[in-house]
Amino acid sequence: MSFFKKLKESISSKAEAVTNKFKEGLTKTRDVFVERVEDLFSRRKKIDEDFYEELEEILIGADVGVNTVMKLVESLRAEVRKRKIEQPSELQPILSEMIIALLKGDEKSTLKMASSGLTVILFVGVNGVGKTTTIGKMAHLLKSQGKKVMLAAGDTFRAGAIEQLEVWGQRAGVDVIKQQSGSDPAAVMFDALHAAKSRGVDVLLCDTAGRLQNKVNLMEELNKIYRVISREVPDAPHEVLLVLDATTGQNALSQAKMFDEKSGLTGLVLTKLDSTAKGGIVVAIRQELKLPVKFVGLGEKIDDLQPFDSDQFVHALFSNWIKDADTVS
Repeated sequence: MSFFKKLKESISSKAEAVTNKFKEGLTKTRDVFVERVEDLFSRRKKIDEDFYEELEEILIGADVGVNTVMKLVESLRAEVRKRKIEQPSELQPILSEMIIALLKGDEKSTLKMASSGLTVILFVGVNGVGKTTTIGKMAHLLKSQGKKVMLAAGDTFRAGAIEQLEVWGQRAGVDVIKQQSGSDPAAVMFDALHAAKSRGVDVLLCDTAGRLQNKVNLMEELNKIYRVISREVPDAPHEVLLVLDATTGQNALSQAKMFDEKSGLTGLVLTKLDSTAKGGIVVAIRQELKLPVKFVGLGEKIDDLQPFDSDQFVHALFSNWIKDADTVS
């Protein structure tokens, strides 16, 4: 069975609403990145050095990342030699399959939950990436799955952060544990953990500061929070999710490296994927950091935060190629 046919079949078993969210959310990337690749494949009549160079430029322009692009193009060259491929158009399914392989890893992309009792999920990331919004949307998602959810307002430094989380708590219909603005975030976590345990909460989602006076202070604050959580709930936090703004491209990568060194990340959430033409950053981040992308933000509505699915991602990007393949077959 052809790769595109397999991909289509894997998508057909998934919720149509989710498939449509991925398609709509990746419109900008598809319009810019995929159209440029399509143009290259139809314009070039043979696979030569000029072809590879132009493909590299397109992939780097989509923020796939230089190291990842070199690896991808090298693999393509090997396939071309092995299969004696002459027509650029024959590379469409091969390129798609390689991108899926780069996105998949050994790690689970689903959320790790406690086997019993309270699950604690810690959210980290710089200000302005959509961290608080992501927490609110995740609260809505988990609550819709029948879980009892609570929020901890641990970003006590940014003006308006506590109020913003409270608004999201009301929207999602979940309790928010907070203290005064400027109070000790670790103390907020302590209160929230005790409240969550006494109220029989399933999942506690913890907001944290994105910026203090300097990086050292921020990381020390996070370490303190981490210690309080693991002391009160053994094995917690069960997830430390870094929220990144997809529109910042390569800058998101450097943020991720900084946080990973200090706070032992377990996964990533990429927001604002619908606002960028550089959706290739998902591939770059996945490859460079070896961390699973667990969720992606595909719009502004409360249900637009979706668990990341590499099949859905590639299917949404290359849906026109899949349609064309159907026509041919």
